[in-house]
Formats: sequence, C-alpha cells, structure tokens
Amino acid sequence: MSQDTDIQTRIAQTIALLRTKLGVRGKTLTASVQRAKRRLPRRVYKQALVLARAEQMAAHPKLRQVLDNPKLVQASEDVQAHLGSINLADRRMGWFLGLLGGLAFNMLALTALVLLFLWWRDLI
Repeated sequence: MSQDTDIQTRIAQTIALLRTKLGVRGKTLTASVQRAKRRLPRRVYKQALVLARAEQMAAHPKLRQVLDNPKLVQASEDVQAHLGSINLADRRMGWFLGLLGGLAFNMLALTALVLLFLWWRDLI
C-alpha cells in the first residue's frame, strides 16, 4: 500500500515541479506533459509519458497492482532530477539577453539600411 501511495505522491510532486519550473498548468500529469512537450528533452519527455500513462491506473485500486513500480520510480526520479536542475533565474536572464541581442541586431540592420539609402541618394 505504501508503494501505491508513493507512486501517486511522486506523480503529484512531478506535477508541482512542472508547474513551478516550467509554468505549465494542468490538473493531470498528462495535461501538464502535453503542454510542456517542447520544453522537455526527448528522454525526459518519454519518461514523463510513462508516468502519465500510469497516472490513471494508479488511481484505480485493482489496476494499481499491475503497475511496474521500479520502472515508475526510476521514471519519476529522472523527470524530477531534470526539473530540479532547471535554474529559473538563469532562464530569465537567457530570455532577456536573447531579447537584447535581437534588438541590437535589428538596430544594426536598420542603421546599415539607412546608411545604404543615404549613400544611394548621394547624401553621404
């Protein structure tokens, strides 16, 4: 009985980590994983799908006995280890630096086009 609750607890912890680290909202693990698909590496996504398939079976008392608990525990550890290693401050800084880099490139391109236009019109 403790292993059954353990799987359900691990699934709940995984949903909470997806919510805090990636900002995905979903009532079930299946919905959360579907929304976080592109933000997860393929290996982690497949492990999360293994957990998501087992989520409905873990809620049913008789189907719970069919689950492969060691495989599910390993899958939840892999997913939670990846989600735990995400640094939110670093992700925000990367997003901000990407925004500034794009803005700087656009300003350089606009300056080059204006100079080219002025040269073409013989104003320089």
